[in-house]
Amino acid sequence: MSRLISWSVLCLSGLFWAGTVLATAPDQAAAVAAGKAIAWDRKGGNCLACHSMPAGDSPGNLGPPLIAMQARFPDRQKLYDQIYDATQLNPASRMPPFGKYHILTEADINAVIDYLYTL
Repeated sequence: MSRLISWSVLCLSGLFWAGTVLATAPDQAAAVAAGKAIAWDRKGGNCLACHSMPAGDSPGNLGPPLIAMQARFPDRQKLYDQIYDATQLNPASRMPPFGKYHILTEADINAVIDYLYTL
C-alpha cells in the first residue's frame, strides 16, 4: 500500500511540475516579445541606435553587436547592471544609464534581458 501511495505522489508531483513548465512558456514568450518591443522602440530602449541585432534595420555601430548575449553575460545580474547604469563599470561609457535615469523600469530592463537572451 505504501508503494502505491508513494507512486501516486510521485506521479502527481511530476504532473504538477510539467504543468508549471507549460504554464510558464507563454509567459516567457510574452516577456521576450515585450522586451523586443522595448529594445526596438525609439522612445524606449532604442538599442538599434547604437547596436546591431539580428533582423534590425539601420543599426548603429557605437556599441558591440548584440549577439550570443547569454554566452557573453551568463550572470544575468551583470547584464542588468550594464543596462541599468553602464557608467558604474566604465565611467566613459556612452551607453545611457537606462535605470538610473528612469528611462526604463526594472520590469522593462528584465524584459529586454529576456529578449537579449534569445539572441
